[in-house]
Amino acid sequence: MKQPPRASVVVVSHNRADRLRKCLESLERLDGRERLQLIVVENGSRDASAQVVEEFPDIQLIRLPKNFGLTKGLNLGWRAADAGYVLFLHEDTEVEAGAVMRLADALDADAAAAAVCPLLVDGEGNPAPQLGSLPPDGVWRAAEPGPQPAAVEYPRGAALMARVFLIKAVRQIDERYGQFGGDADLAAQILRAGKKILLIPEARVRHYGDRPAEALVRADFLLGRAVFAGKYVGFLAGLRARLAAIFGPLARLQLAEVHHTLAGQKIDGTQG
Repeated sequence: MKQPPRASVVVVSHNRADRLRKCLESLERLDGRERLQLIVVENGSRDASAQVVEEFPDIQLIRLPKNFGLTKGLNLGWRAADAGYVLFLHEDTEVEAGAVMRLADALDADAAAAAVCPLLVDGEGNPAPQLGSLPPDGVWRAAEPGPQPAAVEYPRGAALMARVFLIKAVRQIDERYGQFGGDADLAAQILRAGKKILLIPEARVRHYGDRPAEALVRADFLLGRAVFAGKYVGFLAGLRARLAAIFGPLARLQLAEVHHTLAGQKIDGTQG
């Protein structure tokens, strides 16, 4: 019988073909590539992203007719995974040699760890903004890597490996989130289950993180923060976060942002 892969890697892509190509090239160069299942969820891009994936014949492509948002893309990806571990990657990442196997080894070694993350670094190899706090506030700080794995509260979802059975246990990543918030929710679910997330400093992934701060992107983040507050803090906290998402941009005369937030407009074009 065919053995399952050591890990499945899910890359969700939307309109960044050049970044996607570099990400996939870095994965194809990895030692042990033959033990990895690579899955790209192509989220209705209008550029050449789907054609980029077709350049790599051993990569599984899930092609969507429109942008359903990052969270739904992640759910489609992990459901297609054949391995017990799934590494979620944004398309603006490049994986350094040995990183995927080191992450899988770390999960093998610690049953209390439900997820692990590599150290995110920038183009020059310096620690990049990666660690946030719960509830999410949109502020990221760079990790201070030590010699050993370290427990963290909320690592950025640009590169995160999780046990598939844990995601199945919570059914899916909550799809009330669009582009932002799904990684925070997954971190909260892990901590609620009494498990931990480990930062593995010797595993490194370059993250470029150059998404523009458009009004719809900002509105999607504010809506995701309100969903998180309502789910984990309480109804009133969620209501306060929703009102702050409206009146904060209004005070700054960010009218497009206010419009998207009032409509509950997520980045995928659906209503939240």
